[in-house]
Amino acid sequence: MQLDGEVDIRGAYCAASVAHLTQLDDINELFEGTGEWLARCQTYEGGFSGEPGLEAHGGYTYCGLAAMILLNKQTLCDFDRLLSWIVHRQCKLEGGFQGRTNKLVDGCYSYWQGGCFPLINQLIKDKSLLDNDSWLFHQGALQEYILICCQHYGGGLLDKPGKPRDYYHTCYCLSGLSVAQNAGGSHSKAIGDERIALYNKVLPVHPLHNISPYSVYKTIQYFSNHKNSD
Repeated sequence: MQLDGEVDIRGAYCAASVAHLTQLDDINELFEGTGEWLARCQTYEGGFSGEPGLEAHGGYTYCGLAAMILLNKQTLCDFDRLLSWIVHRQCKLEGGFQGRTNKLVDGCYSYWQGGCFPLINQLIKDKSLLDNDSWLFHQGALQEYILICCQHYGGGLLDKPGKPRDYYHTCYCLSGLSVAQNAGGSHSKAIGDERIALYNKVLPVHPLHNISPYSVYKTIQYFSNHKNSD
């Protein structure tokens, strides 16, 4: 965020993500006060808004939570309220996620909401409450929504049946599918019999950056080596 520039939680997340990947040294100075600002974006419902005082929203919630973790400010999050809000965003009939309270399901929230659950697992202190092979949402139902309702006959994925396909929804439907299929254990949660599950299976994504874990490792390694060489 810059002086007199646009204020948006997405910008804070992008900056924190880039700073982490490029291994910048002056993180505390660069992000002074950002964690406290992110905390003010958490609403009475428990999710995060784009800026303080607005409505809780799935995309902003992922950005806020991930940015807090990247900046090591997760203790500022009201975790109980967040968990209560987000577990109620998966729609019982469709199986997909809605982005806000009383809104329709949308394929892109497969990641924006679903992608929060791997982060939430990290924050739960009592690990005995968790199953290492699953997240705290119905992973099979989300996969069914994506694979049955969000695929376009010509390729690509979409918001919901009747909507046009686009790159944005293709990206986040696939990312959400990855989250639903790949929990903490090595066992795949891809639905269908062995043959169908093999065709539907997608690779894991990094929970904080939504790229492959190997790409995160290689990027951090590159910038760390470059910094040390200087």
